[in-house]
Amino acid sequence: MTGVRGVLYRELRIYRRRWLKHLASYTVSPLLFLVVFGWGLGRHVELDGTGYLAFMVPGLVTMAAMTQSYGTATEINIARFYWRIFEEFQMAPVPAWQIALGEVLYGMLRGFAAAGAVIVLARLFGVRLPLSPATVGLVGLHTFAFASAAVAAAMLVRSHADQGHINTFFIVPMSFLCGTFFPLSRLPGWAETVAYALPLTHSSLAIRAASLGRAVPLANVAVLAGFAAAFFGLAVWSVRRATA
Repeated sequence: MTGVRGVLYRELRIYRRRWLKHLASYTVSPLLFLVVFGWGLGRHVELDGTGYLAFMVPGLVTMAAMTQSYGTATEINIARFYWRIFEEFQMAPVPAWQIALGEVLYGMLRGFAAAGAVIVLARLFGVRLPLSPATVGLVGLHTFAFASAAVAAAMLVRSHADQGHINTFFIVPMSFLCGTFFPLSRLPGWAETVAYALPLTHSSLAIRAASLGRAVPLANVAVLAGFAAAFFGLAVWSVRRATA
């Protein structure tokens, strides 16, 4: 596991120098959503038997964790095409899975930090989410999936511009289609079908259920686990392919 520690150590040293900037970026979008949708539109609205703010906060936690976990793709992309640092990892006598896992763990830590920032902000709006072991475990699985997707995407693209295209067509649609702000039943039939084919939907349903003290839908957890395994396998393959 020396390679995992080495990759993670490097990323955390860089992160430590910019943690205040990262913290600010974690809070801006969720704060705007809480003010505009929570206070401005949904103060007196109920969805699925709960207040709108309580319904929305788990979705914001999921979305923020996804955005920051996947955000490691941009850093890897820059390290590959501009700093040429990633080539040093590739030349080291370290298995591809250790390089991939080190980057994934870093992405997970970013995702957990973003989720924690949303939970703290939600308290200012009167919403207190119970941090049960199920909730923490599901957020861990969720961040693992999207951090793995980030590593795979960053290693497969051929330019920095291509990375932006993936963000546009992969991350942004999921943020609004996957039950973050309203139940999937409110979508047209075709859009609901598309939403269930996306990993964020299953994260949102499982994490919201755990956060609100409801029975966790095991089918959604199984699908999310399948996405996580597939993304991590693709990440390891893409790193191995780049070193070949």
